[in-house]
Amino acid sequence: MATKEPAMSPSDLPVDEVLDRVTGPRRAEADELLALFAEVSGEQPVVWAGRIIGFGEYEYRYETGHGGRAPLLAFATGASKHTIYLPNDFADRWPDLMGNLGNYRASKACLYLTRLTSIDRDVLRALLERSLAETREQYP
Repeated sequence: MATKEPAMSPSDLPVDEVLDRVTGPRRAEADELLALFAEVSGEQPVVWAGRIIGFGEYEYRYETGHGGRAPLLAFATGASKHTIYLPNDFADRWPDLMGNLGNYRASKACLYLTRLTSIDRDVLRALLERSLAETREQYP
């Protein structure tokens, strides 16, 4: 019996196919995010889990033994918001950046942006750079 690929795996799905699911101004913003993430990471975009645009890759393993693969930087875009994946508890650990970002919502490891027009793009870049540096340091 063949081994099933984990849900969070890179795929051969074309990036444009995923981005084209979004229309209007949010589609143009998705293109902007694509360019920003590629520039910050220096990596080519790859679709993960059928909807997440990831840049680079690392392997992780927790003390419990659970492990897997994940993109170094990643975002997903949808009809109502953009989701940017960041290290756990980023909002609590990086108040210097979060206080200057603009309008957003956050969960443990996700930054939710309704529109890019409501945030400071330089602060978003700094968040991505800090996230990338921390991930590379933690998972060399």
